[in-house]
Amino acid sequence: MKIQSIELATVAVPLRKPFKTALRTVHTAYSTYVKVTTEDGKSGWGEAPPTHVITGDSMASIAYAIEEVMAPKLIGMDIRNRSELFAVLHKTIMRNTSAKAAVDMAIHDLLGQLAELPLYQFLGGDKNKLDSNFTVSVNDPQEMADDAFQYTEDGFTTLKVKVGIGSSELDIERVKAIRNRVGHTVKIRLDANQGWHPKEAIRTIAAMEDAGLEIELVEQPVHAEDIDGLLYVTQNTLTPIMADESVFSPRDALRVLQCRAADLINIKLMKSGGIHEALKINALAESYGVQCMTGSMIETKLGITAAAHFAASQPNITRCDFDAPLMLNGDPVIGGVTYSRQTVQLPDMAGLGVQIDTSWLTHLRTSGNEEEQR
Repeated sequence: MKIQSIELATVAVPLRKPFKTALRTVHTAYSTYVKVTTEDGKSGWGEAPPTHVITGDSMASIAYAIEEVMAPKLIGMDIRNRSELFAVLHKTIMRNTSAKAAVDMAIHDLLGQLAELPLYQFLGGDKNKLDSNFTVSVNDPQEMADDAFQYTEDGFTTLKVKVGIGSSELDIERVKAIRNRVGHTVKIRLDANQGWHPKEAIRTIAAMEDAGLEIELVEQPVHAEDIDGLLYVTQNTLTPIMADESVFSPRDALRVLQCRAADLINIKLMKSGGIHEALKINALAESYGVQCMTGSMIETKLGITAAAHFAASQPNITRCDFDAPLMLNGDPVIGGVTYSRQTVQLPDMAGLGVQIDTSWLTHLRTSGNEEEQR
């Protein structure tokens, strides 16, 4: 099953409401879709959203990395030679993790089809359902409380609350407003998206602990590169601390794990460069007794379905953040994961179990043995 062609297309889906974090505000979900086709006519799909402030990838850089660097090396390779194939994928270019993730997804889609298994079963088959949180964008306290209440009315019992903009006092008021509105049966996770300094993080988290706000965990309280600061926060708070932007690669994970800089790790395919490397990160964390979460960027259901297959395959992944498709005003994906309130159901079809509504796609380009399409 040699790779014959690699096609790229772009997609843009408006959000129902702007998504706001300490790093950015998103109004439209842009992505590059990747279609890898083998000589026998089978195709696999992957997705790469540009997340400039986290991965550094843009729509232009994703397209260039795949078309000009990866595709010439991968076309003609047999997908059954997985070790060689993924080694080539990750050695041809440094970083560019979102571009790598999209190609990795498409290859894994093909591998699942070849094995005639849903991808989560091909990868390990731990479970076929997951529970996701829903994310509350950072705004003024009243608006956040209103949003949080609506999400609980929609059936979500775990909320991921964005903080890290403005003063720490304002962040505390935001969380108090939410807790007062949704009560104490709802789990609240915080995500500061690197928005605090270490001492500020400790002071803020301690104040929330003293106020009885019952925070399940705090994600990436300090700058991604400040591992010493992350360790300082972890050592000086009772609330579990999760590393997110600090961990892209297995080497990053090992650094965090060896010094116990975090209690948990958030694995995202767009950071790791795909499922192949994400499995390594999870295995390392599991060996240290550290549980993982699988999160996402603002992606369509294509990327989320791939992430869900990965998460469902591994028992050490105990938390999920797969709400992005529910934020979008449209869906280019036929099949894939389905949602019932907070429950995410994996498809039973071979591979990812997705088809694409091509009416959403623009600027289709092909690298390989087919003529270019515009």
